[in-house]
Amino acid sequence: MATVVLLGTLDTKGEEYAELRRRIEADGCDVVLVDAGIVAEPQIPPDVTRQEVAAAAGVDVDVLAAANDRGAAVTAMGHGATEVVKRLFAEGRLDGILALGGSNGSALATEAMRALPVGVPKLMVSTVASGDTRPYVGAVDIAMMYSVVDIAGINRVSERILANAAAAIAGMARAYANFVPSSEQRLLIGATMFGVTTPCVTAARQDLERRGYEVLVFHATGTGGQSMEALATDGFLAGVLDITTTELADDLAGGVLSAGPDRLEAAGRKGLPQVVSIGALDMVNFGPIDSVPEKYRERTLFKHNPAVTLMRTTPEECAQLGRTLAAKLNAATGPVALFIPLRGVSMIAVEGGVFYDPAADRALLDAIHAEIGPQIEIHELDMEINDPRFAAAMADRMDAMIRESGNGAGKRRDDGRDG
Repeated sequence: MATVVLLGTLDTKGEEYAELRRRIEADGCDVVLVDAGIVAEPQIPPDVTRQEVAAAAGVDVDVLAAANDRGAAVTAMGHGATEVVKRLFAEGRLDGILALGGSNGSALATEAMRALPVGVPKLMVSTVASGDTRPYVGAVDIAMMYSVVDIAGINRVSERILANAAAAIAGMARAYANFVPSSEQRLLIGATMFGVTTPCVTAARQDLERRGYEVLVFHATGTGGQSMEALATDGFLAGVLDITTTELADDLAGGVLSAGPDRLEAAGRKGLPQVVSIGALDMVNFGPIDSVPEKYRERTLFKHNPAVTLMRTTPEECAQLGRTLAAKLNAATGPVALFIPLRGVSMIAVEGGVFYDPAADRALLDAIHAEIGPQIEIHELDMEINDPRFAAAMADRMDAMIRESGNGAGKRRDDGRDG
């Protein structure tokens, strides 16, 4: 029987969680109710108490309540809930998780959800689900359902929303508990792509698929890079074909598609084979052209479409990107091959293209050569990044590196638990 974990503040939402539990149990699932509230006594008895949740974070719930600091309480109980949820999953007592909340409740519950592997059903019913959900979803597969009305009692609208949420998580949990993978379990490779590197990534993907791999392509939009690295951390990938490292440029210059300062590090920490390139390091991404920061208005800008404006990176920025990329690759514990296209890092950085800038490209390459360690393979090819021969060379090296490493990742247990 599948088990659903309900995580919430039972001092304010006991009625709603009781309704969820009733419906989920009627749908054939067990329920574990976790209380993360601290303000008042729980309205219904939990299976995991607030004292246990607080203790998992190394704090005393009475001390938290007495401090009367809601932000600190949410932070502490979020940490504790994360540890409780991870333990329940490891014990085989979590096939899906559901929570209700406003901004604080959503922050608390989704912190715990993000600690679970990709593939484990996660559903957040929230008053903030119709806005910017990136801070809550992060890089994992959290489904967010807008509550329409505030989560304050049962009424004709909320009853329908809660019924849908209960049915959804029960169905997902049963499917997860009874999942039977396809008989063919090919090794997984993560690859990064952008519109301006699509021909390269497509050709490399098709080449590797002909060799028997399964290639997961991630759009390098910030969350894309984070998602790929989350899968690498969780042990799903046998290797990483990181062709499009453009998210580093957004992180450096304040673009809208940053993957954060830790991008290009997860695969290296895991010791996975990496074939890396400098795809789209010629650009920083912003929204509509009038959203570009004033300090950048005189820069080389390209209106990709009405919603996306690209800014060419300068020689100074490219030099810093080269140093950053080299430092991250130098820290890798597994094999790394860096492929450099000498005739353009994107389809608009080639000769005649709007972002063609030999000085910026030279600054990038000089910084890489100055900082890269001797253990890193460097392959400089006199062609643009979207040349089919460039894609073939990277695919061939990816295949060889995985074979040389004997990497068996991507064949972990299908319930996401190590074993």
